Amino acid sequence: MKTLLNALIARGIDALRAAGTVPADAATPDFVVERPKTREHGDFATNAAMLLAKAARINPRALAQALVAALPASDDVARVEIAGPGFINFHLAPGAWQREAAAALRRGTEYGRNSSGNGHTAGVEYVSANPTGPLHVGHGRAAAIGDCIARVLDANGWKVKREFYYNDAGVQIENLARSTQARLRGLRPGDTDWPADAYNGDYIQDVADAYLRGDTVQIEGHAVAGARDPEDTDAIRRFAVAWLRNEQN
Repeated sequence: MKTLLNALIARGIDALRAAGTVPADAATPDFVVERPKTREHGDFATNAAMLLAKAARINPRALAQALVAALPASDDVARVEIAGPGFINFHLAPGAWQREAAAALRRGTEYGRNSSGNGHTAGVEYVSANPTGPLHVGHGRAAAIGDCIARVLDANGWKVKREFYYNDAGVQIENLARSTQARLRGLRPGDTDWPADAYNGDYIQDVADAYLRGDTVQIEGHAVAGARDPEDTDAIRRFAVAWLRNEQN
């Protein structure tokens, strides 16, 4: 329906040019056709008149009235109204909705798909939880939102690259190693020597206990074993990352 309304508005602007209401050399503005915030304002609304008013040197609401009068007739539009400073609201006829519903049933899963993305590549990176703690509901929410964004882009003709990456290096991972080492030394959050930027969750104690037991974690085709040495920061770091990555997987 947006395509239809865009075409009607563009033809209305052409008619205003031909009538001299709008300068012949005035460019068609980059107007939008969108759903209004409330149903009382119609099914779709456009800001075309407000954007065109400056070039026409006409009050936006007056230009909206002229544009509405210039719109071609369409069986899909029941009525058109002007609101506020110059918005144009469209109320669709029942037949427009019925035809669209029939098209959706006819096309099935192909309904709404188009090639506007032109095969361009879009990278969508979502979730990407650092292996410094357990997954939580926020990560699940990000996964759902990211997947929806990727599907919408795909449906619009984009070539979508979905990415989840582990940031298993840097300051956060160093804090993870120091936090685990502090637990191995018997320290707890709030103790005098507890690291200032440490992770305070009880899961750090679980990682430390597994390291001291010498547990082996299988991660991406290789094994990482707890070295049982509370002073080997590198070994603690490797084990903690592997333990949490395995938990996330």
